[in-house]
Amino acid sequence: MEASQEKVQSDHKAFGWAATDSSGLLSPFHFARRSNGDDDITMRILYCGICHTDLGMLRNHHGISLYPLVPGHEIVGVVTQVGSKVHKFKVGDKAGVGTMIGSCGACQNCQDDLESYCPSMTTTYTMFSPDGSINYGGFSDILVVNEHFAVRFPDNLSPEGGAPLLCAGITVYSPMKHFGLTQPGMHLGVVGLGGLGHVAVKFAKAFGMKVTVISTSLAKKNAALAELGADSFLVSHDSEQMQAALGTMDGIIDTVSAPHALKPLIELLKRDGKLIMLGAPDMEKPTDLPLYSLFVGRKVISASMTGGMRETQEMMEFAGKHNISADVEVISMADVNTAMERLTKGDVKYRFVIDIANSLATN
Repeated sequence: MEASQEKVQSDHKAFGWAATDSSGLLSPFHFARRSNGDDDITMRILYCGICHTDLGMLRNHHGISLYPLVPGHEIVGVVTQVGSKVHKFKVGDKAGVGTMIGSCGACQNCQDDLESYCPSMTTTYTMFSPDGSINYGGFSDILVVNEHFAVRFPDNLSPEGGAPLLCAGITVYSPMKHFGLTQPGMHLGVVGLGGLGHVAVKFAKAFGMKVTVISTSLAKKNAALAELGADSFLVSHDSEQMQAALGTMDGIIDTVSAPHALKPLIELLKRDGKLIMLGAPDMEKPTDLPLYSLFVGRKVISASMTGGMRETQEMMEFAGKHNISADVEVISMADVNTAMERLTKGDVKYRFVIDIANSLATN
C-alpha cells in the first residue's frame, strides 16, 4: 500500500495552484502526475475543501513545508481511469480522497485498518518527507492514487458538501466511535463551532445523542441551536452557566487549537467521562493538565488523529444514510488567496470548498 511519489516517471500532465514560498500566495502551476499503476485510479477532481492545515502548511507555520506546495486533502472527483487490479471502482464512479495516500501496509496499525497511525503514513500532499520527494494535493485538476486510499462517495451526497467530511468528518467520527460516544441518549459536549465542531454536532444528533455546544462566542448560539439542532449552548466564560452544567456530560469533543483551560471542561464530565482533544496544539506551549480534576470521577483525557480507511468508508456511508454534509461556501480557484485571508480571520461558515471542475483555468 505504499504511495508512489510524484517523482516517479509520469505521463499525466496536471495543472493546479501552488505556493512557491512561505508567503503562502497561490498561483497557477503546471506539473506531472505519475502513471496510473495496476492498483491505481485516476480522478478528475470536482471539488476540494480548504482545511486550516492547508493555511498553516502554505505559510510554513510548522517549519516543514516543501515548495512548490499544492495543498488540498478534502478531494471529491470522478474516476477516469482504473488499473488492471482495481476492484473497488470503475470509470465514472465518484470517489473521495482525504488526508493520506499511502502507508507501509505491514505494521500493526495498518493491519488494524488504522493507517493514519502508521509511522510510514504518506500525506496527500507533502507535510514531511525524509527523502525530499513531493506529493501534490487537490488544488489541481487530476489525482492518481492507490485505490486503497480512496473511498466510494455516496451518490445522494452533494460533492461540495461532502468534501470536508474526508478530513473534518472523519476527524470527529473516528474518536466518537472509538471512545463509545455514539449511544442514543448520551450527552456530548462539543467545544468550538467551526469546521470540525459543526460536523460533530451533526453526527452526534444522527446518533441520537443530546448535544451541548460550548463556545466563547454568544454570537454562535443561534447557529448551534436553530441551524444545527444542538440541544443547549454554553458560553465557556460564563461561570454561572458552566456551574449549572457540572457533571452532566458523558463525553466532550474539543476541536479548539488555541490555548484554553481544560479544568472547566473536565468538570462538566460525569464519572468516567471522556474529554477528547482534536485541535492541534502549539508544541512550544505545553498544555496544563489538571490531574486532580481527572482523579475526581475517574475521568479520561485523550486525543485523536484522523481515522483509517475502513472507518472513513464507514463514515461516508453513515453520512450518506443520514444526509450529513458540511455547511460550505463554494468559491472559484481565482478567489483562493482571498479565502485564505478570510480563513486567517475566521471569516467562514464553516468550510470553504473550491469548485475545481468549473473554475480551474489552464493558463
